[in-house]
Amino acid sequence: MTAALPPRALDPVEAARLTVAHDGAHAFSAVVPPIAQTSLFTFASYDEMLAAYRGEITRPIYSRGINPTVRLFEEMLAALEGAEDALGFASGMAAISAAVLSFVGPGDRIVAVRNVYPDAFRLFGTVLPRLGVEVAYVDGRDPAAVAAALPGARLLYLESPTSWQIEALDVGALAAAARAAGVLSIIDNSWATPIFQNPLALGVDLVVHSASKYIGGHSDVVAGVVAGPKALVDRLRAELYPYVGGRLAPFDAWLLVRGLRTLPLRMLAHQASALEIARRLAARPEAAAVHHPGLGTLPPGLRGTSGLFSFELAEGLDPRAFCDRLRLFQLGVSWGGHESLVVPGEVVLQQKAQPNSAHAFGISPRSVRLHVGLEGTEALWADLAAGLDAART
Repeated sequence: MTAALPPRALDPVEAARLTVAHDGAHAFSAVVPPIAQTSLFTFASYDEMLAAYRGEITRPIYSRGINPTVRLFEEMLAALEGAEDALGFASGMAAISAAVLSFVGPGDRIVAVRNVYPDAFRLFGTVLPRLGVEVAYVDGRDPAAVAAALPGARLLYLESPTSWQIEALDVGALAAAARAAGVLSIIDNSWATPIFQNPLALGVDLVVHSASKYIGGHSDVVAGVVAGPKALVDRLRAELYPYVGGRLAPFDAWLLVRGLRTLPLRMLAHQASALEIARRLAARPEAAAVHHPGLGTLPPGLRGTSGLFSFELAEGLDPRAFCDRLRLFQLGVSWGGHESLVVPGEVVLQQKAQPNSAHAFGISPRSVRLHVGLEGTEALWADLAAGLDAART
């Protein structure tokens, strides 16, 4: 385990040092860490095995517990987030589920901001009620409304920016309200990544990531991670993590370490291209609204913007014609990789919709979500312009 770091915001020089610089010694003097692709680890003696099981020494025993490749990824992510510790999972939803279920029980209430990730919304609307946990949704842009909803709650669940509507929130103000009310706070930081936002430095208790997105960065791994104070991460590790089976695999962890090497550079490229495209869309009559935080003033603590945003087509335009005309933007879920993607809002609304799902997701049938990849701004804009022309006909 690396030395504990106080929560702090990351600067570009520190990001480069933590992701690109040499790690130190690896087996065979390899510059890239070898994969510990093994299910178990053996012991040199009876006494060593006994000491490990007694907790007198910390060392790998079985890869569902500690694996060296997974541990390297966890330590790198913890350093990027300014966290004492981190824990890798087999998916972003495994990370979200573990973080939430480790701290709530029957009779508890969660306050969540509107427009959370649709599968998190479905978890909150299907599984948690069966466990006797209530979830109340509040407009995260209104700190006073959030503070008013917190007394008696067990947990505050945040995203910033939020899903689909891409609403950037004052995370520090919301975290302070949670602390004042004695409420644990958790935030999904997948959109901004540690490069553009460090929620622990803003007072949030735990950070979750869908590492499948920008952290992996190549659309070839599904993973999640939770980072925060050692005491809280240890609770996840002890109470839920060993028994639900959502363990990050060594090869997936190796892919994530690879992704972290280029994260700072990729985020700058996504930011520049997406912001330029959002500005051009905002000037087009075919776009009734463009939801991109960079078109306004960023809240305190958010240092940059990523490649994911949404917009709404004007009345009378055909979302199907727009999407089908695109060539570089491919129809596909997820985001955060090198490729550009488009998802129409109507598709999400039809996916096992629940009562009030449109309100909770913040999705209009005329909305379109874009992930701006790395193909180049001018080529991507030409593709979108052709789609807008097709949507008018």
